[in-house]
Amino acid sequence: MGRHESTPRKRRWTTPFRILAQVLLAPIVLFEEWGWEPLQRALGWLVRHSPLKAIERFIAGLPPYGALFTYATPAAALLPVKLGALKLIALGHPIAGVGVIVGAKLVGTAVVARLFHVTKPQLLQIPWFSRLYAWWVPWKTAIMDAVKAFPLVKAVRNLSAEVRRTVAGWFRR
Repeated sequence: MGRHESTPRKRRWTTPFRILAQVLLAPIVLFEEWGWEPLQRALGWLVRHSPLKAIERFIAGLPPYGALFTYATPAAALLPVKLGALKLIALGHPIAGVGVIVGAKLVGTAVVARLFHVTKPQLLQIPWFSRLYAWWVPWKTAIMDAVKAFPLVKAVRNLSAEVRRTVAGWFRR
């Protein structure tokens, strides 16, 4: 069998794997996309109005791999919290366990988003990180474009915009 004849077989295995990976990663991408920027801005506001501003300035001045270590630390720090939440669920406290997981996800996303915002220039100086980021952004954009095309998502976004306009109108009176 020639070199070119084996290519279709390889593609058949790659395509299902890619589809599965996209299906599994899409919910994470959706949460990160919709929560990332608002949570990052909220934490940024908190940092600007607290003594944490000096820590953020220090982090912004780190060299690339120092920034990478700082950026990766919250995910590692939250792992024991999430494992503890799973233990709560296993011990018969599902509401508490899910609450801890949701809280950890919100806090973790806010911290990671803010750290990325602060360390992005340094992180993009790392060649492999820059290549990964260059791959990630178009992939994430394609996933988000596909989700935004769903009629239900369009309806929710329109309703949300209408609610925001109505509430804003109340405060203008």
